Amino acid sequence: METLSADVAIIGAGPAGMFAVFECGMLKMSSVLIDALDELGGQCAALYPEKPIYDIPAHPAIEAGALIAQLEEQIAPFACAKLLGRQVTGLSGKPGDFVLTTSAGDEIKAKAVIVAAGAGAFGPNRPPLDGLTTFEATSSVRYFVKKRDDLRNKRVVIAGGGDSAVDWALALQGIAASIAVVHRRPKFRASPESTAQLDMLAEAGKVEMVIPYQLHALHGSGGVLEAVEVADLDGATKHLPADVLLPFFGLAMELGPIADWGLGLEKSHLAVTSSTMETSLPGVFAVGDICTYPGKLKLILQGFAEGAIAAHAIYAIVNPDQALHFEYSTTKGVPR
Repeated sequence: METLSADVAIIGAGPAGMFAVFECGMLKMSSVLIDALDELGGQCAALYPEKPIYDIPAHPAIEAGALIAQLEEQIAPFACAKLLGRQVTGLSGKPGDFVLTTSAGDEIKAKAVIVAAGAGAFGPNRPPLDGLTTFEATSSVRYFVKKRDDLRNKRVVIAGGGDSAVDWALALQGIAASIAVVHRRPKFRASPESTAQLDMLAEAGKVEMVIPYQLHALHGSGGVLEAVEVADLDGATKHLPADVLLPFFGLAMELGPIADWGLGLEKSHLAVTSSTMETSLPGVFAVGDICTYPGKLKLILQGFAEGAIAAHAIYAIVNPDQALHFEYSTTKGVPR
């Protein structure tokens, strides 16, 4: 339990929230980062740290985990306080004088708030299979893959028809002993290029396409998986030898207490004024995937720009008697 004061409280420690720390620091404003996860990085760290990202400027390709490590290094000079493994449960006050509380009993006083909570708290959509939790406990069933090498020489069954299912079928080539992809219909909801690569691997006999089937049961003892039973549309079943099941049926996401703060919501997103990133509640701003406005693109690079816009708008709240004279980082360097 902590009692902290900062110029800006930033809810969400994903890439957009982390870069907002940098932008606030460049304007000599202190920040505190709060996140429900136990580590920095949001979905980049929790869901796909080894997957490459191709649209970060000056990085033709960078793994998500490496991006988070570099962002952490970038914000290090500003000594931002970090409250991890807790959820913001309450917000009260006004611009210049906000109080936030957390599920751990913390109290944070801040002059402004930036919500960078991505799509909110998230968790996997679990398949309705008997005994599932027993196999989850031994990591025989996994919803996230942090290190591909953890699946080396494993017999892997992947279930789902979206980008995650297809991407991991491609990424585990040459690592897993075998890969079977289970989907209820031939058409995948993934990028055409990735789907074409998967088809090529299937034709070469490197991936088994189990279509049209869906998960039916898990078999093993002591939580150690031995086979995944699947059923077709007529109820006929078959067993797929397996050491690990990766069910990719999307994430269940919710805003949590943020939804009760009286902010302008549009389909579970926070509507903002794009010139300032301010929400309908004065002094509360939103950046990254959680915000929406005309022309919004859900790209990490756009979240970075939104952090800069929000920080400059917040400066007037933190320093009401001072005019902000814009300077390039090449001129002023990094404030200490």
